[in-house]
Parts: sequence; structure tokens; C-alpha cells
Amino acid sequence: MMHPVLHDKLKADAARLSEALEHMSKLFLAPKEEKTLRAFTSAEVGELLRVSDGYLRKAHFDGRIPEVEQGAGNKRLYSAENILEIRRILAQNAKDPFQFLPGRRTGDKLQIWSTVNFKGGSSKTTTTVTLGMRLALRGYRVCLVDADPQASLTTFFGYQPEIDFRHGGTLYDAIRYNDGDTSRVPIVDVLRKTYFPNLDLVPGGIMLSEFETETPTALSRGEQPVFFNRIRDSLRQVEDDYDIVLIDCPPQLGYLTMAAVCASTSLLMTIIPERVDLASASQFLTMASGVLEVLYSNGGIGAYDNFAYLLTRFDTAISTQQDLAEWLRQLLGDSVIKTPFVKSSAVSEAGLAQKTIFEVDLATTKNRKTYDRALESVISFSNDIEKMIQAAWGRGVADEA
Repeated sequence: MMHPVLHDKLKADAARLSEALEHMSKLFLAPKEEKTLRAFTSAEVGELLRVSDGYLRKAHFDGRIPEVEQGAGNKRLYSAENILEIRRILAQNAKDPFQFLPGRRTGDKLQIWSTVNFKGGSSKTTTTVTLGMRLALRGYRVCLVDADPQASLTTFFGYQPEIDFRHGGTLYDAIRYNDGDTSRVPIVDVLRKTYFPNLDLVPGGIMLSEFETETPTALSRGEQPVFFNRIRDSLRQVEDDYDIVLIDCPPQLGYLTMAAVCASTSLLMTIIPERVDLASASQFLTMASGVLEVLYSNGGIGAYDNFAYLLTRFDTAISTQQDLAEWLRQLLGDSVIKTPFVKSSAVSEAGLAQKTIFEVDLATTKNRKTYDRALESVISFSNDIEKMIQAAWGRGVADEA
């Protein structure tokens, strides 16, 4: 039996897969319907604002904050927009307004974190989008940048990159090299507001792979800015609009990852505490150190605040993972974030519906205990990272009420 020409087979398979993905998406999203965000309970809002339920009830009773929708049992339900409005109102008369508006102050530099890993499957994208949503709910102005040609981060927001951005509109347009009459555009031209208040997106897409293949030619002809300055230069155009930028890097040490690293003030490396993943992490660090040394000598890498490791897909039932996690903490010290991102069916099930754990409807959750454990893990490691961000600005962060 004769096999078809390889590129014809790949093209046909890609078309079938794209069609199937579009059909799958329609199972979760009605045609032309945009994703929406669920409401939050008073307990959740109290945790986000760092106040007690009693404080929140009294603020409503005194008329200091507006009333909100009420659900079953006359329990208050808050939209993300409600939470932002309440933040601003409470900050106006608070002794410490930054408790409610914890973002940048005059003189604070934009925090840019890149999530990196040498291989896929380490929850890099899930970590990035989950952390971004948590920080947005906490009151920070957040921009997510999808620097991965696979564009998994972009799909979390209801897009199908291979269809929605087939003719442009991704990070590639903002960092591309000149080609005849076509040149890069301001990053604001590709920025997308999302259904998640305080959270914007720079989409990714397959065209980003062109950046990898075009960079050697651009280097040979001396085109400026050089590749490692292109993401950094683009983000400078919107520097005043955000407190935090999170960049999801491709699972390789290519030009895109190096450009993201050079733009960053901190790096977050996701690691599964298993031997094969630790070996891969070691290889990544060895390669990265050599590459970054060259970039540093050429002015590509400046001072950074943190290089942190987050243990992901952490299975508390596997003793060897617990042993390796402890070994890593002893080896790398405080660089390993205190709280791991636990492996959970709640996170996996949410991901199948293009959602994070924050978007799951509590009323329809079958296993509430599983959900609560996953949410506790996410909140805890996000709080750990938030403290690192605040420390980079020279201050602490308020603890929970």
C-alpha cells in the first residue's frame, strides 16, 4: 500500500483536527457566544478583599458599598465588576487604601513574569492563566501574553487560534521582522480585552513559529531591534497600563523564550516532582545558563527579582513525589515556592471545558471537596507569588482576614 506524500497527509490531518476542534468548541460555547464569568460568594469576596464576612455585611448595611444580586437563600452574589467597584469605594476611606488596591504605586516597575519549561505537560499554561486570573481578582491590572505557537493559553479565553487569528492579530504581529511593506505593529493593535475584568490578552498562534525561523536571517542582516529586545520593546508601549504581565513561553529554549526571558523581571519554572522531569529541568537550566550568559554579555539580560520554581501536578498520595519535593526544597531553598500546585481532577475537568478552577460554577460541582482542595492549592501558591511581587516593590502584602 502506497502512503500519501507526507505534507499532504499532514495537511489533511490538520484540516480534520481543526474541524473536530471547532465542533468540540461548539459543544461548550454556543455559536458567537462569548465566555462569561460566574458570580462569587460573600466568603470568596471577603477572602479576595482580605476582610471578614461581618465587615462586608456591615458595609452593605451602612450603605458604604452598593447592594448586589441575591441568589438562593437571599445570599449575596458578586460579579467581578462588583468586586472591583467595591475595592475602589473601600479604598477611598481606608486607613491603608493599598489593602484594596494593591497594584503599582509611583516608582514601582512593571512586574513581568515568564513561565518556562523545557518540555510540555508540566501545567505551564494552566499555571499562567490561573495565576493571572487570581491576581486580577485580587485587584491587579494583569496582561497575559501567549508566546507559544501552540496558543494553549489563548484557547482558555474561548478563541480558536487556528481560525480566529488565521490572518493575524497575535503577538507575532507586534514582534515580527520587516518584510517588504509588512512590518510589526504596536502591541495595542493585538491586545484583547477579555470577559475577565482587569485581565487583558495578547493572543498567540502558529505564526509565532515564523519568528523562530526568521530570526537567524534577521540577525545576519543586522535588523534592529535584535530578537531579544522585541517583546521588551513592545511591552514598553503599554507599561503604564498594567501592574503585572505574565508570559507563557513555548516548551523549548528558542528565540521566543529568550525574548520573553530578556523582557522579564522574574522567571517561574514549573516542575513535576518526578525523576524524568527533574532531569529535563536540569538540562534546561544547563542550556539556559550558557545562552543567557551570552545574552547578558550583549546587554540582553539585566537584573532580575526572582527565579522561582513551582512544583506542579503534585500528587499528595505518591510518597516518592513528596520525597523529591522535600529534596528539591533542601537543594534549591527558598527558590522553590512553598505551596505546590496539586494534581486534581477538578483542575483537569475545568480545563476540558476551557476553564480554570476559578470559573467553575459551584452550584453544579459534583465533588465539592475535590474542588475546595484544588482551589486551596491555587490560592496558596498564588498568594506566595503575590508576596514575591510585593517584595520586588519593596513592601509586604496583607494576610487574609
